[in-house]
Amino acid sequence: IKEAIGLAQKVAVTDTTVLLLGETGTGKEVFAQAIHYGSKRGNKPFVALNCSGFNPELLESELFGYKEGAFTGANKDKKGLLEEANEGTLFLDEIGEMNIDLQAKLLRVLENQTFIKMGGTQTSKVNVRIIAATNRDLKAESDKGNFRSDLYYRLSVFAIVLPSLSQRKGDIVLLAKHYLREFSAKVNRNELSMDKSFIDYLNNHHWKGNIRELKNIIERAVILANGEVIGADLLPYEFNNVATDAGSMDMAIMEKQHIVRVLNHTRGNKTETARLLGIGLTTLYRKIEEYQIS
Repeated sequence: IKEAIGLAQKVAVTDTTVLLLGETGTGKEVFAQAIHYGSKRGNKPFVALNCSGFNPELLESELFGYKEGAFTGANKDKKGLLEEANEGTLFLDEIGEMNIDLQAKLLRVLENQTFIKMGGTQTSKVNVRIIAATNRDLKAESDKGNFRSDLYYRLSVFAIVLPSLSQRKGDIVLLAKHYLREFSAKVNRNELSMDKSFIDYLNNHHWKGNIRELKNIIERAVILANGEVIGADLLPYEFNNVATDAGSMDMAIMEKQHIVRVLNHTRGNKTETARLLGIGLTTLYRKIEEYQIS
């Protein structure tokens, strides 16, 4: 991660297009923000758009805006995020999900900083830096014809690979402490600490959700903690579900206590309890019956 941070610091002072590569949840948007705020554009807008969250038509209207009458419901002109980010930075997350037609329009922005709104005929000018991110192999997608090769090479002028959290074992506790400070402050309580059982679980867990998963776990622990120290009983169900047979009785007790604690926190709201525990509602009802929780 130190190498990635070093590269981000170097590219921040330039106006170069950046491509961030890494698994989902590795902190690509955080890196994009760091690059933006470390640049000469740092006091200008930082605008983020997740390309996987829209169908092609909606994505185009979000990105470029539209003119009145461009489609049903377009009752007045609307700025797109490109204009909202003018003089600042536009972060395009999951850019590998963008369709070929829209890729061509984005390429035009990268080449000459111009675009045309949906339903419009006039060319608009912007001054914006593009930072893109993906969890896909864009070179392979380009070779298959799913991603424009000219756009790929234009985006990857400066590529930074962000390692997964499982490849950054030394960062896990440091990141956990950072999020403990952040979430403790949000709920106006003294900064919490982690006991050895909690830390051991963090270090031994396979972080499929990467930093995002860690952040969610710490936030949940801060919400549920009664004292100043958080232990393994505040970990979600999937952590405690990997117990060995020798420790299964202890883990069952811990799991029951954890479910009771969360039920009390949600005032018996089982849907919210299941969400916080990271399990399905059916599983929660089964556990309540199994542990005879009233």
